This record gives sequence, C-alpha cells and structure tokens, in this order.
Amino acid sequence: MPSPSDPSASDVSPGTRRSRAPYADALRAAADRDAQFLCTPGHAGTGSGVSAGLAEYFGDDMLSLDIPPLFDGIDLGTDTPKDESLHLAAEAWGARRTWFLTNGSSQGNRMAALAVGTLGTGVVTQRSAHSSFIDGIVLAGLHPGFVSPNVDEVNGIAHGVTPDSLRAAIAAHPEEITAVYLVTPSYFGAVADVRGLAEVAHEAGAFLIVDAAWGAHFGFHPDLPASPVTEGADVVIMSTHKLAGSFTQSALLHLGDTEFADRIEPALERAFMMTASTSENAHLMASIDIARRELVDSREAIADSLENIRHLRAQIEGSEHYHLLSGDFMSFSDVVDIDPFRLPIDITATGLDGHTVRKRLAENFGIFVEMATATTIVVLIGLGKSPEISRLLGALDQLRLVHAPAADAASTAEAGSAGHARSAAEAATIPPLPSAGRLVMLPREAFFAQSELVPAAEAVGRISAGSLAAYPPGIPNVLPGEEITAETVEFLQAVAASPSGHVRGSADPQVTKFRVVKNPDPLD
Repeated sequence: MPSPSDPSASDVSPGTRRSRAPYADALRAAADRDAQFLCTPGHAGTGSGVSAGLAEYFGDDMLSLDIPPLFDGIDLGTDTPKDESLHLAAEAWGARRTWFLTNGSSQGNRMAALAVGTLGTGVVTQRSAHSSFIDGIVLAGLHPGFVSPNVDEVNGIAHGVTPDSLRAAIAAHPEEITAVYLVTPSYFGAVADVRGLAEVAHEAGAFLIVDAAWGAHFGFHPDLPASPVTEGADVVIMSTHKLAGSFTQSALLHLGDTEFADRIEPALERAFMMTASTSENAHLMASIDIARRELVDSREAIADSLENIRHLRAQIEGSEHYHLLSGDFMSFSDVVDIDPFRLPIDITATGLDGHTVRKRLAENFGIFVEMATATTIVVLIGLGKSPEISRLLGALDQLRLVHAPAADAASTAEAGSAGHARSAAEAATIPPLPSAGRLVMLPREAFFAQSELVPAAEAVGRISAGSLAAYPPGIPNVLPGEEITAETVEFLQAVAASPSGHVRGSADPQVTKFRVVKNPDPLD
C-alpha cells in the first residue's frame, strides 16, 4: 500500500481504491511468500504433522492464509493495509470510523453497552433487543428503561418503535439518559424511522445506537432502504455475514459522523479492546474486506437480484395458499419501509406450525429457511442471489397435501386419516408472545446475586437471575431482574418442545427449571 508521502499514492483513483481489498490482498501476498513460520498458529501454514487433517479438510490455501495479528505488511505499524481497509469500509457505509468485528454483531452490542457505561448508566432500550445487548447491560451495569415495539400478536412478530413512543419512554425513565438502543430492520424486515428516532434521542442528549445486524446491504442501491449510518444514528452495528456475503461471525461497528461522535469514540475504542480477541481471525477480516469491495462494485448484480425478488414475491402472492406478511407491515405506525431480501411467508395453510414446517423443509426437502414463528417462516435471499422459489412452494404444497386441516379433506383425501392424526400429534402449539414481566431488580444485581434452580412451576413470581430467549431470533423473553410470569413459562416451554425450537440461557433443554434470585433486594 502506498503511504501518504509516497508520490504513487496520488496515482490511485478513488474508484480504483474502492475496488481493492487491501487487507485481503496483503494477506494473500504474505501467504504466497516462501516463508518459514516458527510462530503461532501452530499449524505454521502447512499441512504436515498434526495439521494433516486440517489441510485435507480445508485445503492448504486456507492454512496458508491463517496469518496471525501484528504482522509486518498487513497490520503492524501505521498506514497499514488493514488501516486502509477500515477506512474504505467507513467510506462505503458513510461512517466517520469503522471497526471490523470477529465475534459477530454480538461483540458490537456488548462493545456499545460498555462504551455507554463509561459515560453514564441511564439507557432506554427496545424491549425486543437482542440478548447480546442485555449481556452488555449486565457487564456495564446499565440502568435500563424499556420502549415496547409494535407487535403483530397474530403472527408473533415484533416490529419497531415510533418517535412518540421513544419520547415517552425517555420521559418515564427516572434518571438522565445516556443512550438509546433500537433494532432496525427487524428480524422480519420491517424498517423504522431512524431519522425521526435520532432526533428524539438527540433532543434528550442521548446517543442513538442502532442494531442493524440485518441491514448491512442498506444504502447500496436506490431501491433499498437508506443505511442508518447516514440517517443520524451515532453507533450502528451490522452483521456483514447475514446478507452481505462475508463469513459467519464477521460484522462491523460504525461510528456515525454526528455531533456526538467525538464524545463516544474514545469509549468505543476502549470497549473494542475489551471485547475483541487478541488473536483476531484473518479469514473473517479478509471476508469483510472482500464483501465491502463486492458491495461497492455490485450495483448491477443487486439490481438483477431485486428484479428476481419482485418475481418471487409475485409468485408467492399469486399462489392460492400462501402470502407475504410484509405486505401488511406498512400498516404499522412504526414501519416506514421493508427489506425486500427478507420474505416472511404465512404457512398456516399447511396445517402445521412454522417451527414444524421449518424442520420438515430441512429434513425432507433439503431446504433451509432462516427462522419461524407459529404461523410464519422467514426466507432470506442473499445479496445478488437469484434462487428459484418454485422448489420451496412445491415443498410447502406437499406438506399441505399431507397435513392440511380436515376442512381441506376433499382435496387431500389421498393423504389418508393417518396422516392427519400424525399432523395433530406432531405439530407444537406455540402460545402468543408473552408480555415482559416487571423489572424488580437491576439486571447486573440480579445476575450476580445468589441464585438457585427451581422447578418451572415454582419460578412463577420469582426474579430471574439470567436471560432467556427463544431462538431464533434471540429476543429475550426474560431478563435478569425481571419477574417470571406464568405466560412466559408456558411460551418458553412450548418453543423448547417445538421441532426446531431452542431457548438460549435455559438451565435444561426442556426449560423445566429456572435460575432465580435467592434473596432478592428489589428496586424501590
């Protein structure tokens, strides 16, 4: 990479710079050298000895690219290829500064919470926040207040919040607010009014942190929603692996170019040091660098993919039995746009719940969808991808023909009564999303308090010592310090019993026990 004082630097046009991947290129150059590595990692970039299995499985090239940190010509010193890659990422997303994250958006959420904690403890968070931000609240000792999203009760879908509801939540908090944490786009593709929400947060003197894990592709085509980085958010977390094409566990944290940036930047730098590995994975960082390059250069591919998605949406809406729930999202006051690359499909016509459908699609048809609710499956289309939807619709029809309700018996007589009996026995009934219990203790105090495991029936009315989240999408249904309700117990146990359900933080897979505070010291 030319240094700023190198005359050749001026010969590199902005377009040429953006179409490069400096970190990935430098990694390749280092791997291609005839070097002898007498340092970590222990495989030394070769497939000999105990590394033979790795080389056979991943290939020699994967090993040679596993370069450790603090390597001359890659990331050691100043004005390095990694520095240039970080600068290009900030430029691409419209940020003042960007960090590469190798522990996913979960690292970004914890990093943001720790940064806020150095400046103040008052925070208002969307109640449908990801569990990793709740972990950050515990780590940083934050005092949370909550703003509830609009919820589609029928389909179990949490959307976003409105500026008015955020303003009310800030006013209701008993202490000065340092930051606001919101999620947009939602797990189902609903986009909130970031500009309006930023104005409300800034009026209160608070930073706006946006969990845009699902929105790394926003802003890279005029038919996509704007990136929250350019809509006034101060801190934005993005999972580039979700739709933008980088490897799993890779993500970004952006510092917005706002009036609050100078104040929060040093805190973010310190929080990054606390949350990042000292041995960050080169493959993950190179994949972010390459994904950024491809996003910048792939406007035509995105346009082709968007055109394909229009056809996919038309096929789904034109089918007799299925429809897209996102067509109704704009009727919610908090939703100002939708992400076209996420397709939430109502599958109730199959006679099965969404969790069962998701499992059957994977096991019987080799089709893997992103997530499910009782009535819905969510299909994700990777950026620039143009898959056929007919395979999915055909699979859904086969499930419907076997498992449709008795009302459809005339059209499914060949399935036989035994098939219907199996359907009724196998399909899990997921109750509606429960309302959150009362926050009785601060999350950090509850997490570190003396605790005990009790049977689920005895946990009702007790204070949770941990965070429990039906997964996916990982929205906590119980927070540390919250009162456990009977509705929440019923919901979590039903999710755990469903074919593809999982409850993060549960003491056992069936959620038969809960960890509760032993001798609570409640809030006033």
